Amino acid sequence: MNKQPDMRVKIGSLEMKNPVTVASGTFGYGPEYADLVDLDRLGAITVKGISAEPHIGNNTPRTFETASGMLNAIGLPGPGAAGFCEKYLPFFENYKVPLIVNIWGKTVEDYGRVTELLDAPARVDALEVNVSCPNVKEGGALYGTDVDLFRSVVDEVRSKTDKPIIIKLAPNVADIKRFALAAEECGADAVSIMNSYPAMAINIETRKPELANRTGGLSGPAIKPIAIKLVWEAAQVVNIPIIGMGGIYSSEDALEFIIAGATAVAVGTANFTDPSTALRVIDGIESWLAAKGIAAVDDLVGTVRG
Repeated sequence: MNKQPDMRVKIGSLEMKNPVTVASGTFGYGPEYADLVDLDRLGAITVKGISAEPHIGNNTPRTFETASGMLNAIGLPGPGAAGFCEKYLPFFENYKVPLIVNIWGKTVEDYGRVTELLDAPARVDALEVNVSCPNVKEGGALYGTDVDLFRSVVDEVRSKTDKPIIIKLAPNVADIKRFALAAEECGADAVSIMNSYPAMAINIETRKPELANRTGGLSGPAIKPIAIKLVWEAAQVVNIPIIGMGGIYSSEDALEFIIAGATAVAVGTANFTDPSTALRVIDGIESWLAAKGIAAVDDLVGTVRG
């Protein structure tokens, strides 16, 4: 019988017992899935985007199913940093799973402020910085596609916390390597690749966009080949870990990301249809490594051939 592989990975100082987390915006704040999933089996939980102040989000309809994917223009609604700490953070005192909080802002100063507010609670283990959201009119897309503004955000967040920071990169850039390198040079502990891809759908009967926001972010299996390419490209130039995401529905999908260069992976859209996906992915990775005689998941990272 093959020895059980070592599934542990590190994202900066953040230790994960396996390389699987969930993508921000697809798993609520944790309690929503607690009756469906053994949260402590996850490598980490990444919660919905939090800003310094409460935010309402976009008008409905905010989601639309597409071929092999989903469009969303939720608009990052949330209770704000203080509201999150008061309402949701106590829930995690009952769990050991590492907690990654996704953050965003409309200005550089907003990013700094939300970082300061979430730096204090010890239960917040790491911050994922959303500079790439394609469905918010203010901030996101601009910061994620202009490398100078991008650097200003990473610098601001880095100056406000010693906790691990993970920069979530925009997919709609000419060269992902420039942004991955900029994140590393500015002191990021990791990058996550990729966010949903800017997209649109139109109802031919009404001739109106299917989303109230007109455009949104495409996620799901349709974007996986794009995400794999971006992870592979970024892995060629940075030494910090990459969290890969985009259309992961199976352990085979996750293994593809790891071989491309991702240290960890995040399950996103699949959570809406099968909340057990992340747990199946964990089990599948472990079984595959054992069958191949690979001692540790770290040994598989970036081993693509040719």
